[in-house]
Amino acid sequence: MPKRIAVITTVYRYLTHAQHEADRILVGYPHSGRWHRPDMKIASLYVDQKPEGDLSAARALEFGFRVYPSIAETLRCGGDRLAVDGVMIIGEHGEYPRNEKGQILYPRYEWFKQCVEVFEKDGRAVPIFNDKNLSYNFEKARWMVDASRRLHFPVLAGSSLPVTWRLPDIELPLGCEIEEALMVGEGESDAMDYHALEALQCMVERRKGGETGVKAVQLVEDDAVWKAGEAGRWSKELLRAALSRSDTPQGLTVKDGRTQDLVSNGELTRLARNPWAYFIEYADGLKATLLMLNGAVADFNFAARVKGLGRQSTQFLLTPVPNVTYSACLIGKVEEMFASGRAPYPVERTLIVSGILESCLTSRTQGHKRLETPHLGVHYEAPRESQHCRT
Repeated sequence: MPKRIAVITTVYRYLTHAQHEADRILVGYPHSGRWHRPDMKIASLYVDQKPEGDLSAARALEFGFRVYPSIAETLRCGGDRLAVDGVMIIGEHGEYPRNEKGQILYPRYEWFKQCVEVFEKDGRAVPIFNDKNLSYNFEKARWMVDASRRLHFPVLAGSSLPVTWRLPDIELPLGCEIEEALMVGEGESDAMDYHALEALQCMVERRKGGETGVKAVQLVEDDAVWKAGEAGRWSKELLRAALSRSDTPQGLTVKDGRTQDLVSNGELTRLARNPWAYFIEYADGLKATLLMLNGAVADFNFAARVKGLGRQSTQFLLTPVPNVTYSACLIGKVEEMFASGRAPYPVERTLIVSGILESCLTSRTQGHKRLETPHLGVHYEAPRESQHCRT
């Protein structure tokens, strides 16, 4: 029998995360060079907001499921007991307020908590997929992880970047010694910054000793970013290696097609509008930097110095709309969890990245101070294989 899935989402319309992810359960998705029909079906749906272009009613009519007015009814499919085999929480897009740090207050924690309440009342728990970061607040995110442990159900969380294709296809050896790491990204905070931080984390978590937490963070912006580079706080060598993987350098490349070294020709400081630098000091001594360079590039690229291997660099491939096939890579992992009852990679990755992002944005609101982060003492081991798409 196909697995029955409840979908809980903010908005279900064209090009939202709900459309990219739920539609793949309904119609299938490309996987390993063929069209794959998952052994799952959507049994019920909850949609928090229904703006113009809403697809929920049409999808329900076409594929034979119901849209319910509450999360509890969605999980019970209108009955009095839990009636699904898995839950997808897709809390992205829609009109929600922001806090003083600029974070969008998506109700992922509140929805997860309502699911847990159903599990407790009905005496049965099922796997949950949580799209993107667990919560804008680290304590709420930690509660979610603790609840899953207490009730013994798996949670898969995060974004598609750790599982999309890499150009070139590199996998840092498990247990390698990373000397320094740098990530380049673009986009609006806090949604796109989360993508970049999680891509960075899925690489550095493979270092010797596993993940042992983050000691301190700092966020700086504008001229302070370039001054930090001149002072050696981040590596121009690694930045050049990361940018060498980019398919979207702006400026002269867009104007007349010429290739360019953005670091050396001075274009980077001209092109990057309001650059941000995230400095992350890990508990084991590793230092990593995320540079958000809006206006200079439009993709996500990583570089690191690895003992015995030298410079390693790659692009996290984001394929174009409307198919957005990198989200199929993520849904493949969701399907794997629902089928096996085990998450293919640890939810602690998403937990620590949720906390890094929140703490960095706190640094910004507190005058770009360096902040000690003892609460980010998150320990976990990376999966033996990176889990990213390769075929």
